[in-house]
Amino acid sequence: GEEDVPPGKEASAAALDTKLNAEDGKDFLWIVDPIDGTSNFVHGMPLCMPSVACAYKGQVVVGVIYDPHRDELFTAIKGLGAEMNGQRISVGLQNSISDAIVAMGSPPGEESLRMSLVGIQALMPKVRTIRMLGSAALMLAWVANGRLTCYWEYDLSSWDIAAGALIVIEAGGRFTDIQGNDFDLRNRKICASNGLVHEEILQTLNKEGII
Repeated sequence: GEEDVPPGKEASAAALDTKLNAEDGKDFLWIVDPIDGTSNFVHGMPLCMPSVACAYKGQVVVGVIYDPHRDELFTAIKGLGAEMNGQRISVGLQNSISDAIVAMGSPPGEESLRMSLVGIQALMPKVRTIRMLGSAALMLAWVANGRLTCYWEYDLSSWDIAAGALIVIEAGGRFTDIQGNDFDLRNRKICASNGLVHEEILQTLNKEGII
C-alpha cells in the first residue's frame, strides 16, 4: 500500500515489481490506498476516500472504493459486474467527444505536469468540459457510474488505480494505458472511459506527443 512505499514513481514501480515477482508462494496481493486524495483530505475537501483491491497472480479480481462523504460504496468482482451501494452501475452513453466530460489530474512531477498542460490544450477545444477533482479513485468511480465520460492521467501508482480500473471495466467501460494497451498493474499512464470515446481521446493525446 501507499503508506509502506517511499515517495516517487521509481520507488512505487520497484515496490510493485518486488511483490509481483516474489517467489514466496503467495498468489494474492492486497493493494491499498487508505486515503486517495490526500491534499483534498488535508484541506477538508470532501473528495478523498479509501481504495482497496485484491489481485490474484497479478490480475485484479476485486475492487472497492468507498466515498464516506456521499456514503457511496463502489464494488466490483472480476466477471460479475460493478455496483454502487448494491445496485448495478454502468458507464455513460456519450458517443461523441464533444459531449464528453473529461477528468484529469494535476501532478507535481515536471514531466507529468508538462504533459498534462499539453493534454488540456489538446482536449479543451474538443470536449464538453474538463474537471480536476484531485482523487483518482473518485474519478474512476465516477467514470464507472457515468458521472464522468473519461479520466486520463500521465503518471499514477498501482494503489491509485487498481480498484478503480476493475470497477470501470466491470461497469462496461474501457481502461488502457495511453497507447491503448490493456490494463496491467504496471500501467502508470492511464485512460479510463465509457469506451465509446476512448479511441478519439487517445488519438487526440497521442497526436500531441502524449504517449
